[in-house]
Amino acid sequence: MQPPDPDPSQLRVALFSGNYNYVRDGANQALNLLVGHLLAQGVTVRVYSPTTCTPAFPPTGDLVDVPALPMPFGRGEYRVARGLPARVRRDLAAFAPNIVHVSTPDLLGHRALGWAEANGVRAVASFHTRFETYFRYYKLGFVTPFIERLMKRFYDRVDRVLVPGPSMERLLRDWGVTAPISVWSRGIDHARFDPGRRDMAWRRALGIADADPVIGFLGRLVKEKGLSIFAHVVRELEARGVPHKVLVIGDGPARDWFACRVPDAVFTGFLSGDDLGRAVASTDMFFNPSVTETFGNVTTEAMCAGVPVVAARATGAVDLIEHGVTGFLVPPRDVGAYADAIARIVADPALRRTMGEAGHARALAYRWDTANQAALDAYLEVMAAPA
Repeated sequence: MQPPDPDPSQLRVALFSGNYNYVRDGANQALNLLVGHLLAQGVTVRVYSPTTCTPAFPPTGDLVDVPALPMPFGRGEYRVARGLPARVRRDLAAFAPNIVHVSTPDLLGHRALGWAEANGVRAVASFHTRFETYFRYYKLGFVTPFIERLMKRFYDRVDRVLVPGPSMERLLRDWGVTAPISVWSRGIDHARFDPGRRDMAWRRALGIADADPVIGFLGRLVKEKGLSIFAHVVRELEARGVPHKVLVIGDGPARDWFACRVPDAVFTGFLSGDDLGRAVASTDMFFNPSVTETFGNVTTEAMCAGVPVVAARATGAVDLIEHGVTGFLVPPRDVGAYADAIARIVADPALRRTMGEAGHARALAYRWDTANQAALDAYLEVMAAPA
């Protein structure tokens, strides 16, 4: 017999995250917004994640600490959970979830899936980060095929995989993942990211002349965001005599490394709220050479602010950018092609304006309430499916 369709108030979701709020990033911003939406719809949620004494922001919902150790390879700002110790298992059993949601294919995620399988609980996984691409930035590229196989096995253990866009679904299918897949897209704060927040006086205060075409970078300053390619492209623009100014919005462990390679750039440090919206709108183009994105929140934020985007032709960006209309998609490591695209936007203010307007119009479709409702609908579909 087909089980009755559940309603949101029947859902008890145990969400597992490797980083729910101790370091701010796009993945945990999306997870916190999802939890807020779930709670508003009557869902009961409990979050399990490593924590620190100095979190980047307050968590949304109930958060249970999972013991963890600092991540190796010079990335000690992140924590690696040590699995599911007895204290956490007791808390999980008392909470009695009917859906387990894992957001990271780490040891914690594997143990959470094992618990779900052992207890007959439905499981959902969301794909946020292309970890398999990270290793080459730390001279460990030889392990990439092994990591891809591990991730394929991980995602095939769940009842549903949530991906942020069609390009990620294609990637998982190319890996051989056979589990059902749904799209859980992302939204934008449309009041914060708006062309009207452009502020020439703020630019002047940073030493940027009104006539300077500003190339923006937005995000955590870590090597896997394509910082090396970014720096090579800046040097190519300098060699060609293309006028520009680089504005770097963000901070991270690779800041000093990056600053040595783009010595004439202006670094704002970490910005949030309306300050961030003003900074993004005050650029003239956004350059994102990262190939590690699953979606690219920063890309949609730039588009929403009316800024054309030059990005790697890779997952995430190919779902967001219409080549030649809202920006340019470039072969990922082609320094000359990146420089060509940026130079074209610099040389043609009318193109810059029309691309910005087209990007803003396209970005209006990305809304958090719609995106998060799609995730909730996927939960309900999983619960309604025959066991």
